[in-house]
Amino acid sequence: MMQPSALIVNTSRAELIEPGALLAALRAGRPGYAAVDVYEHEPILNGDHSFLSMPNVVCTPHLGWAEWDNFELYFAEAFEQIVAFAEGKPLRLMNPDVKPR
Repeated sequence: MMQPSALIVNTSRAELIEPGALLAALRAGRPGYAAVDVYEHEPILNGDHSFLSMPNVVCTPHLGWAEWDNFELYFAEAFEQIVAFAEGKPLRLMNPDVKPR
């Protein structure tokens, strides 16, 4: 029921859409476009997926959400917390009352 000008974006879970339904809908022109980074069967090997040959679909691996600054932030914070924990000074505890145990 989507319009031919509609774009559907799925960067969450392929299972949110019935298997085969998005491919059939795109071939029928409703929606007219899709952007995905999740697939019914992963990983995609040898370029073996119908979406990859469709001019109205943008495909990325499940890293489509990520960009360099986010990686730096996530990993810097993770390592900061690991080092602090190893030094006996854990950071950002959700339940600090449990720490002495």
